[in-house]
Order: sequence, then structure tokens, then C-alpha cells
Amino acid sequence: MVQFETIKSEELKYGNSKFLEVARKKAITEEGENTFISISSGFFTQDGEKRYKKSFTVPIDQAVINFVSEKLKEV
Repeated sequence: MVQFETIKSEELKYGNSKFLEVARKKAITEEGENTFISISSGFFTQDGEKRYKKSFTVPIDQAVINFVSEKLKEV
């Protein structure tokens, strides 16, 4: 079984009850831990709860992080 722990997250609310979240998370299993960056989008319910729709993960590797951030600025 995998448990996820959010280490740090930043959130941007936009549109009508939508959000974008960038977070550093840790996946914990019996075999060990893996830290990664998650970029997620979703919406807020009428009760104010977050509902996630899509997510993209990036390994904690400076070359990969630099590539993604540079290419996002270029497109």
C-alpha cells in the first residue's frame, strides 16, 4: 500500500471554482520512499472540498525540472 505525504504545496485559484496546484510530495511504501513534484488541476465542490481531475508528476532531478520549466515558458 502506498501512502502519500504532501511536503509543500502552492495553489492558484482561477476561473469558476478551479485550481492549479504545484506540490512536492512523498510516496511511502514498505520498500522505501520516493519524493517527486506533482502538478495537479481540479475544482472546488459547493462544500469547498478539493476534487482533483488531472495530475502530472516530475522526478526530483534538476535537469528534468529545468527542462519542464523552460519549455513551459517557451510554448
